[in-house]
Amino acid sequence: MTSTPWLAAMITPGQDVDGAPRLRKEFRLEEGHGDVVKATLRATALGIYEALINGVPVGEDVLSPGWSSYEWRLRYRTYDVTALVGPRTVIGAELGNGWYRGRLAWHGMYNLYGPDLGFLGQLDIEFEDGHVQSVGTDASWQAGPSATTFNDLYDGQTIDARNAGGGWAEPGFAPDANWTGVRTLAFDAGRLAEPVGPLVVRAGVVRPVEVFTSPSGRTLVDFGQNLVGWLRLTVQGEAGTAISVRHAEVLEDGELGVRPLRSAKATDTFILSGAEDLFEPTKTFHGFRYAEITGWPGELRADDVEAVVVHSNLERIGTFECSNELVNQLHRNIVWGLRGNFLDLPTDCPQRDERLGWTGDIAVFAPTAAYLYDVKGFLQDWLLDLAAEQKAQDGLVPITVPDALKYCPQPPEFPAPESSALWSEASVWVPWALWEAYGDLSVLANQYESMASHTRRVEGLLSPAGLWDSGFQFGDWLDPDAAPDQPWAAKADTAVVATACMYRTARLTAQTAGLLGKHDDEAHFEALAARVRAAFAEHYVGAGGTIHSDCTTVYALAIAFDVLETPELREFAGNRLTELVRDNNYRVSTGFAGTPFITHALTDTGHADEAYRLLLEEGCPSWLYPVTMGATTVWERWDSMLPDGTINPGEMTSFNHYALGAVADWLHRSVGGISPLAPGYSKLRIAPVPGEGIDWAKTSLKTPHGTVSVEWKLDDGALHLEATVPDGVKADVVLPGGEPRTIGGGTHAFTAPSPLAMTAGA
Repeated sequence: MTSTPWLAAMITPGQDVDGAPRLRKEFRLEEGHGDVVKATLRATALGIYEALINGVPVGEDVLSPGWSSYEWRLRYRTYDVTALVGPRTVIGAELGNGWYRGRLAWHGMYNLYGPDLGFLGQLDIEFEDGHVQSVGTDASWQAGPSATTFNDLYDGQTIDARNAGGGWAEPGFAPDANWTGVRTLAFDAGRLAEPVGPLVVRAGVVRPVEVFTSPSGRTLVDFGQNLVGWLRLTVQGEAGTAISVRHAEVLEDGELGVRPLRSAKATDTFILSGAEDLFEPTKTFHGFRYAEITGWPGELRADDVEAVVVHSNLERIGTFECSNELVNQLHRNIVWGLRGNFLDLPTDCPQRDERLGWTGDIAVFAPTAAYLYDVKGFLQDWLLDLAAEQKAQDGLVPITVPDALKYCPQPPEFPAPESSALWSEASVWVPWALWEAYGDLSVLANQYESMASHTRRVEGLLSPAGLWDSGFQFGDWLDPDAAPDQPWAAKADTAVVATACMYRTARLTAQTAGLLGKHDDEAHFEALAARVRAAFAEHYVGAGGTIHSDCTTVYALAIAFDVLETPELREFAGNRLTELVRDNNYRVSTGFAGTPFITHALTDTGHADEAYRLLLEEGCPSWLYPVTMGATTVWERWDSMLPDGTINPGEMTSFNHYALGAVADWLHRSVGGISPLAPGYSKLRIAPVPGEGIDWAKTSLKTPHGTVSVEWKLDDGALHLEATVPDGVKADVVLPGGEPRTIGGGTHAFTAPSPLAMTAGA
């Protein structure tokens, strides 16, 4: 980072430029100060930018600066460009609409944050004698057109290679009459923020597995994997020839299944120059497995195209594998779903006219994400936006962050925005998940005001009885028994769900206050939790232990959140949950609220066999049903595709939604056997719980203290376990039916009777 103050101004083209405008500034290095020892570029945009020095991209990032709550935080990126500057140097930037000025949400809304694209950049060049030459954006820059004539994240990008304008960001380029001046925009530099999270990058390439012709004669390309990014292609043909590329996640009747995209066109258009052209639409992104390509000159070959995978640059730290290949594919689907939706912020889906940072999805998925990848900085950055949005709304945590929906017209029958259980709970549950995963108390310290503000706001929404039983709630959203057009119509009473969530939130907020030494707050939130727990027991738990609405989700939440006041009630809830699971033939009967917790609740009450049967069920609805249908990511609905191969008629039918993949947390903890006994895994619990249908499993995790791994197998009536613990870390090993044994660093082997053999013998 440079310590040179900001001198630059936010600039925009002096007159309208269709598509993606280019900005440039050419200058000479100052003489008499010796050699350049360091050159640093800081850049940001209202929109997205691609910056170059002397024609060379300054970094590996794409879609920068991403999407933040622009009203309060505009992140900038810093690049070491020492090797790129020369005696004559050009700073170039090409802008795109991105999230700032492009279409957002499902309302067809543009320009939510402002009508003008803008670029702010400053190149600071340090010489041998300590002199610093600073060149920033100002009124002396030039603006001109690019080859991109249209760009939108939802609808795609059009590139006319005839307008490539080669050399525009290099010294000596002579701008023609299409180039004009720039004007400055009013901009508060106090909004500038260093990013906490990683860059968005090209994270890999996927080659086609098949090029084929659809029943209607269309040319389709199958990449074999539902992914997020764009196509990169090389082609030569007659100048002016237009190639169109449409994207979709699935096929229906052998054709591209575009209805789930709703109004998103997801179409890129490439116009040929006549020479060999390389096209890469870096100002949009698509969620797709299939591409329909029309207008290709000659025969399209698999070598002509490739899919570029794009997401935030996250380090993979957790792995899982077992003897059941369907479960392995499920786990791979969960990983790919995370990759596709962790593009600068945690979104619900990456393909249709939505792609918003829904708080409910990440509230339940954060523990899974924090095991699979190092998401600490990624989610901390997003939490800063959450806190900014919340502070501006009097403690209300919106259902999406950044909150684009506040700019969109809402139907008059919709209630005024208010805190929503599980969704608004992200303000508390996500920081807590990061604390458990990485053991960094600063995460809780930074977010404490947000956590406490949310909890106090909901405290004010409780009824005199202590229940959260008023206002709109999503509840157990997308209950599989709800009609496709009524995703809210769940079996679980929304007030039961909300009150259980509030109890967990109050407890976590109290624990956070205690960790931070805020003991008055700790006492207040502990009393609040006790009040909510007592109200839950009085109003929702019957004399025999039956919980109001008597369905799987309410029992799963009551057990997982420890809402029930006595061991006897907890035992009853576990038994009743098991009975309901059996009665439903081990098909999933939970929605967004219950699904992340049901296998934990079963296992924790002694019903691991039922948890395994629930996991391994292949009929619809189940986790493995989509796998049997060829899914390569997790679906939004259990039946996003129906057994006959047709797409679910519901409006919300994404084929890349990670929320229901939160079951991976149970795979890691209960099947694999790794969980933290102290934040950041400074102390471990190694306790795999084998079950029928999986003969071996192995999992590993790179913790802040080193890598821990567990591998077990069932063989000849015995359970064989091998565990590796980092030096300096203690772990409690719990074998089925045994007492905990504490081990230290190193690799340890254990053998015990197989719990399956013991069950069979009994």
